[in-house]
Amino acid sequence: MYVTIADVFELTVHQYADKEALYDARSGNRYTYREWDEEVNKLANAFRKEGVHKGDIVSTYLFNREELATTYFACCKIGAVFNPINFRLMAEETAYILNDAKPKIVLFERALKDQITAIEQRFPQTAFWYTDEDTPSYAASYQEKIQHESTQKPEAEVNENDLYAIMYTSGTTGRPKGVMHRHRDMIEQSQALIHATKLSNEDRGLVTAPMFHCAELHCAFLPRIHAGGSNVILHQFNAKQVLSLIEQEHITKFFAAPTMWNMLLQEDLSLYDTSSLTLGLYGAAPMAPALVRACQEKLGVQFVQAYGMTEMGPAIAVLMEADQITKAGSAGCPLINHEVRIVRTREGQPSDPNDVAVPFEPGEIIVRGPSMMTGYFNRPEATEHALDQGWYHSGDIGYFDREGYLWIADRVDDMIISGGENIYPREVEDVLFEHDGVLDAAVIGEPDETWGEKVIAFVVKKEETVTAQELEELCKNSPKLADYKRPRAYIFVDQLPRNASGKIQKFILRQKLEEKAKK
Repeated sequence: MYVTIADVFELTVHQYADKEALYDARSGNRYTYREWDEEVNKLANAFRKEGVHKGDIVSTYLFNREELATTYFACCKIGAVFNPINFRLMAEETAYILNDAKPKIVLFERALKDQITAIEQRFPQTAFWYTDEDTPSYAASYQEKIQHESTQKPEAEVNENDLYAIMYTSGTTGRPKGVMHRHRDMIEQSQALIHATKLSNEDRGLVTAPMFHCAELHCAFLPRIHAGGSNVILHQFNAKQVLSLIEQEHITKFFAAPTMWNMLLQEDLSLYDTSSLTLGLYGAAPMAPALVRACQEKLGVQFVQAYGMTEMGPAIAVLMEADQITKAGSAGCPLINHEVRIVRTREGQPSDPNDVAVPFEPGEIIVRGPSMMTGYFNRPEATEHALDQGWYHSGDIGYFDREGYLWIADRVDDMIISGGENIYPREVEDVLFEHDGVLDAAVIGEPDETWGEKVIAFVVKKEETVTAQELEELCKNSPKLADYKRPRAYIFVDQLPRNASGKIQKFILRQKLEEKAKK
């Protein structure tokens, strides 16, 4: 029999009761594991008093802060279903999730009050709890709700197969879907990440990536607690604050997207002591060898890359420290206890798990393992399609090399078909990144009467002098790019739309092209 996430937390509390568990840099509050457990129990008992029962949903609409971390374990203790909402969503986007999930309670903070105020009247069956001091009239004060509650553990029957969380996908292709995970799924994920990142009770981790996203929550935050380590919570990413906290709190390991690591390098690193750092975890995109080397030299940190998706918890493959340069661009090898296959795609139906591609042949990435979702909330048809024949069909296109390393080519949905030829945007983007003046790039297909689709490149300049002509010459002369694959237009933008995990939201770029065509 498996333990639950609450059991994992309580076992760590028992073993490391007087050790610092949590420091919230925003509030300045520090908790030992014993003290934090008491806070968790108070909140769990307050939820019970509000009428939250096993299986009921509790949503958080918060930046990184201690209340989110405490809610996480309070839900797990009473069998409530944890639903962290992306703090970047606007009012109507948040309303979409609340309509779908129908939570009993929503916890929110001052920075997001306007969004909740705009929609709260539509949800009379939902209680809104406010985590700051200026509580609006329609909400209850979080502190008042918990201040007189018992610190004793609430009685509850929760088992490893119970639903633990609904985490909404970050929407690279459209409306988010609620991914359902059980307790045992995330314990398996946590154990695998402890193994991959060599976590121990001596580690002090920094929470700077969004806690509503499974990359931070399941690959970094939970594993550190599972191993008996400590967590320092930063409200949201700020390069100077990250570097200061690394020095002040003796941070050893943390997760950040490649763009965040790059932002750290733009600061004056001579002002900070980062010698405590031993390992950085990154995901959402590969990291260029030049960036890896710069971080190794200037921050003294080694890296492990995790590749995955919310539906799998998220990690399904890791690229270890020794492979960061020699296998740069690869997603690494399958995570322990996970089986990954590359299979040939079939138009209009799920890929056949037994139609396995040979090395270097692109196909759809499918995976199965102990951290696989049970399905999409309220989406039986989408669930049936995604989990066909017991495999999760990712929609990502990739291939294995002869040494068994996984390489990601693109998404099935993003593939461009021009003149009957398949074009993977990433191979075009990789060429564009070879220009020193390109900071960011994304390639999509635009409908074309002659060719079906034509290639369009959105580019963010690093240097103002970059021109479309220069990029055209680069693509024309590149030995890596056939002529039919080169962009037919270059659109310069200030930034590219990215979701919480750092992935580019290409559907927004397509919408921009459609709007431009209508004018």
